[in-house]
Amino acid sequence: MDNLGLIFLSEIVGTFLLVLLGTGVVANVALTKTKGFNGGFLLVNFGWGLAVFAGVTASYSSGAHLNPAVTIGLAVNDPHSFPIGKVLVYIAAQLIGAFLGAIGCWLAYKQHFDEEPDPANKLGVFSTGPAIRNYAWNLVTEVIGTFVLVFVVIAFGRGGDAGSATPAGLAALGAIPVALLVVAIGASLGGPTGYAINPARDLGPRIAHFILPIKGKGSSDWSYSWVPVIGPILGGVIAGLLAHPLLPLIASK
Repeated sequence: MDNLGLIFLSEIVGTFLLVLLGTGVVANVALTKTKGFNGGFLLVNFGWGLAVFAGVTASYSSGAHLNPAVTIGLAVNDPHSFPIGKVLVYIAAQLIGAFLGAIGCWLAYKQHFDEEPDPANKLGVFSTGPAIRNYAWNLVTEVIGTFVLVFVVIAFGRGGDAGSATPAGLAALGAIPVALLVVAIGASLGGPTGYAINPARDLGPRIAHFILPIKGKGSSDWSYSWVPVIGPILGGVIAGLLAHPLLPLIASK
């Protein structure tokens, strides 16, 4: 499917749902007086996994990248299928969808944002932050988590049907497996940084936090904002490069 307009729309819709539901579960756990207040990190993990399920299902026609790190990793692994213009269309759509999804979450929880006394909890709905702030090690964590995501995405594509019409991306795994993969990454590797593993997921909502008239919102923590952008991109690039020597090609198909 090479229709760039359809790719653009599909990725906006998928990433919108991903971020709306993903930031929504964080809001439900973190903000005062919600029904899910103090629901715990595991609830957040499952919520993000199910958010990925929804996003992948809705954007299947574009391959459901939903993540610049996935797009860049696939482009590094197979540059013929992902020229620079196509990559930029994917990334632009993902950023727009993530920004709009964060606005949707704010509208859904507007009263609770107003009632929440802690600016850090408000920012935590929109963007990730480290449990222990050390930029170098936080970067390492994001690289490793995103490497797992992109490497497994490529592995599934390599092991699938060579004649499949499904575009490369999260959709190559299917909605349920990729949701479980995201839950696994969050449960196993999410503690140090909150596992952005997606530049659009962090940057789009952080911009929304900066722009929206959120009562008592405090800083958008731009000093940390580069970590959940650069880390996932590096993880995606490394996965794309290492997939060639470490994963078998579909030679028998």
